[in-house]
Amino acid sequence: MNIFRFAGDMTHLISVLVLLLKIYATKSCSGISLKTQELYAMVFLTRYLDLFTDFISIYNTAMKLVFIASSLAIVWCMRKHPAVQRSYDRELDTFRHYFLIIGCFVLALLINEKFTFQEVCWAFSIYLEAVAILPQLVLLQRSGNVDNLTGQYVFFLGAYRAFYILNWIYRYFTELRFTRWIACISGLIQTALYADFFYYYFISWKNNSKLKLPA
Repeated sequence: MNIFRFAGDMTHLISVLVLLLKIYATKSCSGISLKTQELYAMVFLTRYLDLFTDFISIYNTAMKLVFIASSLAIVWCMRKHPAVQRSYDRELDTFRHYFLIIGCFVLALLINEKFTFQEVCWAFSIYLEAVAILPQLVLLQRSGNVDNLTGQYVFFLGAYRAFYILNWIYRYFTELRFTRWIACISGLIQTALYADFFYYYFISWKNNSKLKLPA
């Protein structure tokens, strides 16, 4: 593991902890897209099927279990927790995410590293993660104002993928046979989707003002 991969894992973990903190401390999921959280739960469940077949390290296994458990816990809280579910912005979270699921599944069947069940599921999870943030970004644009914890959550989520791009660049120059082109291209697309948010986040930080996204 290189420093960029570790930094990516840590920023990803921080994003999850920030979101859990928001839900636990405020008993509110206002500004959070349930559809994005459901997509991420699907991403982790289909990507980490190798938990049943391969063991890489305790660190690797622990991180996979944390991301699966946390994503399912967030979805459960937003759907079932009496206090939290009342704050869900159902009227704003109307992105038709099932189109993303269908499109990514078809793409995974057509473009994958190996046509096996596990590899198709892995490719599906990579494609789906690239666009899973879309319902969240649309919700934030519709609401306009972004509270501090929600802004931090989205920022760290985007930063995690940016670090992974550096990880792939590092691996390309240091590994004799680098084959993760599906992840690279999908990661670039995913990071590009954050560009607008990063711009307004930087402006907000620079001016020490509340983060606002154009409708």
